[in-house]
Amino acid sequence: MQRIRVLVVDDHRIFAESLAAALAAEADVDVTAAGSAPAALRTLDRAAADGRRFDVLLADADLAAPLLAVPAQGPARDGTPRDSPPRGGPPDGIALVAVLRGSHPYLRTVVLADRDDPRRAAAALQAGASGWVAKDSSLSRLLAVIRGVLRDETHLPPALLTGVLRELTAARRHRTESERLVESLTPREREVLRCMVAGLGRKAVAERLFLSPHTVRTHMQNVLGKLGVHSTLAAVALARRAGVGPADLEPATAGVSD
Repeated sequence: MQRIRVLVVDDHRIFAESLAAALAAEADVDVTAAGSAPAALRTLDRAAADGRRFDVLLADADLAAPLLAVPAQGPARDGTPRDSPPRGGPPDGIALVAVLRGSHPYLRTVVLADRDDPRRAAAALQAGASGWVAKDSSLSRLLAVIRGVLRDETHLPPALLTGVLRELTAARRHRTESERLVESLTPREREVLRCMVAGLGRKAVAERLFLSPHTVRTHMQNVLGKLGVHSTLAAVALARRAGVGPADLEPATAGVSD
């Protein structure tokens, strides 16, 4: 009989231990509990290094432990690349799912929630989760979800389906519009935008691209105007929706100034 290795991540110790004990009563399930996102990442890394990968992770949607405190530079101990935690993102189970999509891509993740929330459920799916399950669901329901996600199924409560589809459709529409706006930028303006996404100020952008501060200011104003936003923060948010990543911050090769 093939055993299923499950990791429960919840900072409510009594709930985590109770759920782990209930799941462990199943003949084909091995369960480990972790009380925070950092503890979960350490547990997953140790298991991968020992050749004992987990199959499914159950994460509390409202984890209180800040994921931003986890050092995530460099590859995970099993050699897979690890994403840095999303800056400014919510320190919760959804943020943990997003990090795990890069560091442990083989792992199926399910978010456990106290309440139905179409927006957060859609965000969980976009982050890479395979399911959204109410914490008060029956054990048989949870086991069905665990076994289902291992068959590459996606599980949502029926009452959430319409709302989640609406949220995903709206998100795709916003992304498409954002992509169209970014495509209107010149190559140099896109370079400037990538520097803005990397958090560089005007002076740093000028040094990075070998331009004068005045030229950079003009490019930044053009970027904001073409994107239809009024601040750098709004431009960065739109760029991220369009899939624009930060500029490589390695020293650039000198070129001709604009």
